Amino acid sequence: MGAALEGSGKPFITTAHANGVAVDQAVLAMAGRGIRASIVSLSPSVHGEGDRGFVPMMINIAREKGFAAYIGDGTNRWPALHRLDAAILYRLALESAPAGSRLLGAGDEGIPLREIAEIIGRQLNVPAVSITPEEAAAHFGFLSAIAALDITSLYNTAQASQATRELLGWQPVQPGLIADLEEGHYFA
Repeated sequence: MGAALEGSGKPFITTAHANGVAVDQAVLAMAGRGIRASIVSLSPSVHGEGDRGFVPMMINIAREKGFAAYIGDGTNRWPALHRLDAAILYRLALESAPAGSRLLGAGDEGIPLREIAEIIGRQLNVPAVSITPEEAAAHFGFLSAIAALDITSLYNTAQASQATRELLGWQPVQPGLIADLEEGHYFA
């Protein structure tokens, strides 16, 4: 992997997730071969107009089921990042990320899933309802495992996000997920 770039000092960026350990190792090994390789991990919710990810899926499920759900007390948190802030992160990584960098894109470091469900409920005029972990699979389908996670603690989001900001001088400036949801374009 990366033989054409070997010794060039040129950037190579990949996007990986927590389950991408083999990819991470291969990319970081490229840094030892004279390639300015880095890894960008993005928040599970990269939001903004045109979003087709987790939040729109949750909105569609709420429309279909007649209520917006969260699991248990809904305090499990999701990091989020506006897509325009993600684009700037990638540009800065291309321009200046040191070889072997691990970067995390998070504008909102942790939004409780209950808060997301409550806004979805308000926007759709349906209730936000707590469901049990046993009910989650029937409600969320394949999203149930993700909906149950406290992703903020899984990724150590606050520390990793701060390190990325300091390393690259990156600062998210776009609206957070809650403000984006309140704008209404997700529900048009």
